[in-house]
Amino acid sequence: MAVLFGGRSSEHAVSCVTAAGVLEAIDRSKYDVVPVGIARNGQWTLVSADPAAWSLRSESLPEVTPGTESIVLSAEGAGSDLVAHAEGALPRSLGRIDVVFPVLHGPFGEDGTLQGMLEMADIRYVGAGVLASAVGMDKHYMKVVFEAAGLQVGPYEVITDRQWERDPAACLERASKLQFPLFVKPARAGSSMGITRVTEPAGLAAAIEAARLHDPKVVVEAGITGREIEVAVLQGRGTEDPRTSHPGEIAVQNGDHDWYDFDAKYVDGAAAELSCPADLPAGTAERVRSLAAVAFEAVGAEGLSRVDFFYTPDGNLIINEINTMPGFTPVSMYPQMWAKSGLQYTELIDELIALALERKTGLR
Repeated sequence: MAVLFGGRSSEHAVSCVTAAGVLEAIDRSKYDVVPVGIARNGQWTLVSADPAAWSLRSESLPEVTPGTESIVLSAEGAGSDLVAHAEGALPRSLGRIDVVFPVLHGPFGEDGTLQGMLEMADIRYVGAGVLASAVGMDKHYMKVVFEAAGLQVGPYEVITDRQWERDPAACLERASKLQFPLFVKPARAGSSMGITRVTEPAGLAAAIEAARLHDPKVVVEAGITGREIEVAVLQGRGTEDPRTSHPGEIAVQNGDHDWYDFDAKYVDGAAAELSCPADLPAGTAERVRSLAAVAFEAVGAEGLSRVDFFYTPDGNLIINEINTMPGFTPVSMYPQMWAKSGLQYTELIDELIALALERKTGLR
């Protein structure tokens, strides 16, 4: 099997850190693991299998660098081989790939583009398919699908590239009608990349421009007063319903962080604390788990997803987003919630690989 990570998005380093966790925990006696990194220029290359090479260090972020040898998929009949190509040398086969574990985050990895390529090559892979990945990546269409499924979403506005270029004043006017504070986000990014919390109209234009560095389409969301509750969802075997973890709650502890930003997630280990099971009334805990399963099926997800909600003081559960390839290090919220629910990290990896091997290739 191949563990595929890195990629062209701004979440390149996060993907490397996730890969470090998987490479550390995966059972090497069961799986012949081929680590394949994708450099920022798009080159696939064979990389170190040492988890330490991809762990998060305070002095630098891990990065896949271009290599002298490029890795390509060579499809022949059912399945595909990984083939290494180097200038002036004959191609060499690295063997047939039974399954790919793609731990990529953001565009060109988590958004359906990679999944489409693997579908074309008849390779089974961990996680959501093309449509679910694309919908789960785009915060605009994600909300449209959730609303159609009867889930409650918060007030928001979408600002496309053409709208902003044509009439930024009209865009600012629309967004300013939402209740502050506002969260200005790239429509298709994760790991809190490019997100700004805006407390007054004067800061809105700069926040939109910051988001546009990551994505020309921007989503502006009204701030919601409530607790942040998360649920880890795992596909059921066969025709079984999706499985849900105990709900977890994120509390930002460090006064240096006003919200759960990139540093709080990945750099400052003392910034956030997970409580799982979250302290919720019994009926609410079951309801949020049920709604997480609804969200999972609404986008057509497979494998794994983390679904995030706001639990408001008046008892409403407002869905924030679904993440079809959540952070997956041992200390990430998704594996932690499953560990608290009785499924440990290595077992979780085994289950995800088993789910990928169980499903058909092609339309399903």
